[in-house]
Amino acid sequence: MTLENFNENLEKYARLIAEVGVNVQNGHTVVLQISVDQAPLARLITAQAYKLGAAEVQVQWTDEFVQKEFLSFADESRITEVPQYKVDQADNWIEKGASRISVVSSNPDSLAGVDSDRVAAYQAAAGKAMMNLRKATQANKVSWTVVAAASTEWANKVFPELSTEEEQVDALWDEIFKTTRIYSEDPVAAWQAHDKKLESKADELNKEQFTALHYTAPGTDLTIGLPKNHLWEGAGSFNARNEKFMANMPTEEVFTAPDSRHVDGYISSTKPLSYAGTTINGMKFTFKDGRVTDFSAEQGEEVLAKLLAIDEGAKHLGEVALVPDPSPISQSGIIFYNTLFDENASNHLALGSAYAFNLKGGTQMSEEELTEAGLNRSQTHVDFMVGSDKMNIDGIREDGSRVPVFRNGDWA
Repeated sequence: MTLENFNENLEKYARLIAEVGVNVQNGHTVVLQISVDQAPLARLITAQAYKLGAAEVQVQWTDEFVQKEFLSFADESRITEVPQYKVDQADNWIEKGASRISVVSSNPDSLAGVDSDRVAAYQAAAGKAMMNLRKATQANKVSWTVVAAASTEWANKVFPELSTEEEQVDALWDEIFKTTRIYSEDPVAAWQAHDKKLESKADELNKEQFTALHYTAPGTDLTIGLPKNHLWEGAGSFNARNEKFMANMPTEEVFTAPDSRHVDGYISSTKPLSYAGTTINGMKFTFKDGRVTDFSAEQGEEVLAKLLAIDEGAKHLGEVALVPDPSPISQSGIIFYNTLFDENASNHLALGSAYAFNLKGGTQMSEEELTEAGLNRSQTHVDFMVGSDKMNIDGIREDGSRVPVFRNGDWA
């Protein structure tokens, strides 16, 4: 590692994750999910969490080689059945109000060559088993954040033009530090200012209460209904204890829940999607009455088909997010093959479950009430990127009048 002041910046990053990402307080339980390859960062995050008063830090190690071997060769019964102790553990996290930190660093093509049926079966079983945790997360009952760390395989995918592995990893860490504001004199203060900026955009949209958004761009002409009393959110959220946290770092989006019953037209993706260890590219979707009625992909179509077959909700939208094309990640011109970054370079949508907090009073509603209000319920939630500098979006008011929201990929 030759990146200047790397160790100092990694320590600042760990502090930002613990202090701003999940806002660790006295007595908190913290669950850290991270690759074995990122042990130095794991130790720094653990130390920062205890320094802030955490009662315990549970580290959940992952290893993509071990996971690939499991999905390739394990007995099918082990792939399709999640052990009860894992379900109980997740329920215990909810009971304790545990804050979860997910550090993503895996190779975007880590499961290339694995039977897609086995991967899909595992995804479906895990989604069903972890449903309580997903519901708690999507209702902001607990604090959670998704952040990144550079790995050799991921860096090679993003920067193949660089001649050495060390240069590639340095370049990826440099982008991670840039986009999370680590190079600022005070990253915590920089994030607080960024949060306020996005919050002001969300406030503008909430005042409008559009009934629908109309997207037009090359390969796109789509109208997305919005439920009554929907709420746009920016970077920061509040958990059940009224503690603020940042769900994604980096983030450049404001987002809300669509009315999953009222989506009509067609839309094309503009960036690759890394899903289930496979890259999916060139996606096109046709919607009628909220449901995907036709789809295709230039690469990874078989995996996309498995995603859409997870359950009925996987065929409907669960998130609408607006990101201006001039955002720093977009202007970098880099395709990260990682949703955490690529979704913050582009307007994006999500197939699958909606966030209950994107509806007024939604976190207190039952699953049936959320469905009745138009919010999608599903075992999955997968973002895909649709924005470009050629995209226009109009907000449609209740009286049918239109307000320009985006023109040529930027706020109108």
